[in-house]
Amino acid sequence: MGLNRHMPAKEIETVEALRALLRTGQSLHHLRLQDLDLTEVEPELLQVRSFSGLVVMGGRVSGPLDQHLRLHGALVFPSDPEVPFDPWSARLYRPAELYAGLRAGGYPQTPDSRTYQWSLAPETQRDAYATLLRAVHDDSVTDALFELIDGRSVVGVMGGHALERGTSGYADAARLGRRLASSGRVVTTGGGPGAMEAANLGAFVDDSAALDDALRDLAAVPSFRPSIDAWAGSALAVRERFTPAQTAGQVRSLGIPTWFYGHEPPNVFVDWVAKYFSNALREDLLLRVCNAGVIVLPGAAGTVQEIFQIATPLYYAAEDAALPPLVLVGEDYWTRTVPVWPALRALAADRPMARAIRLVDDVGSAGDAIVGAGS
Repeated sequence: MGLNRHMPAKEIETVEALRALLRTGQSLHHLRLQDLDLTEVEPELLQVRSFSGLVVMGGRVSGPLDQHLRLHGALVFPSDPEVPFDPWSARLYRPAELYAGLRAGGYPQTPDSRTYQWSLAPETQRDAYATLLRAVHDDSVTDALFELIDGRSVVGVMGGHALERGTSGYADAARLGRRLASSGRVVTTGGGPGAMEAANLGAFVDDSAALDDALRDLAAVPSFRPSIDAWAGSALAVRERFTPAQTAGQVRSLGIPTWFYGHEPPNVFVDWVAKYFSNALREDLLLRVCNAGVIVLPGAAGTVQEIFQIATPLYYAAEDAALPPLVLVGEDYWTRTVPVWPALRALAADRPMARAIRLVDDVGSAGDAIVGAGS
């Protein structure tokens, strides 16, 4: 019994996998059924007489099946239809999910906005149940995130949310994103507007001429201020128009935003969205997944925070460690306007960190630092 208590649990995230297991007649002990429609295998489950150690997390469960599971030893955590998000989801968000209902009712009616408003409501601030839902949601997102990026080369592109469509800086960031994605990297950003949207757009539109057309179309609505409806609506139209034919399972672009900055809407040009309630967790994971390096475009306080979060593990790295590059773009900006580079150089003196940090003046050189010159 003591050994069983410490046996590793196995997650089942598809009905097909559960159905195959049920056919074998094996015990369901120590299984975790996450976000499944169990009504699809209800007749088979009703024949089982022991669910000891089984945990059902969210999904769809009928009343009779719920009673049967509990009666025979299962621990069932049901979904809550009164909250605007699914804390037990076994996968990340698609942009269309977060913006569902935009055209019919405007941004306030979308799941993204309603979840943000829920997070701000006074009754959720000191409610242990609401805290639990937020924590479960973020853990589910983290689980799905690491499953998605497993075995992939991930490059982060950081930069400010204020960079407007139609500017040369926005176009440069988009072309950088396209180059990185075309080299087989997953372009990962904070998932918001500005430089983040531009890099994700470039990764999404893999044809150079089509990217120029998309940039021109988006320039008609430069910013999400004052109207998120117009900004997101124009982006969704571009996404529908320029959706490339992608190989099944291909991931070119990823966004990791947070409802902590819920006033900044997520961009729609990513393949998947890992959106968090906790900004601290989001910031840590956003930088941790970037195993092939990080490129930092000009930005303000949030971007500076990210730079030093990246710098900390570089500073303490072992002498023989393989260090992913940290590339700052904009010599004048990072040495004079926001003088981060001198601080980085001072920290890196006589440490392995020195070989990882670079300051360049254009996105072409930044791309070279990641994928190599001539690529």
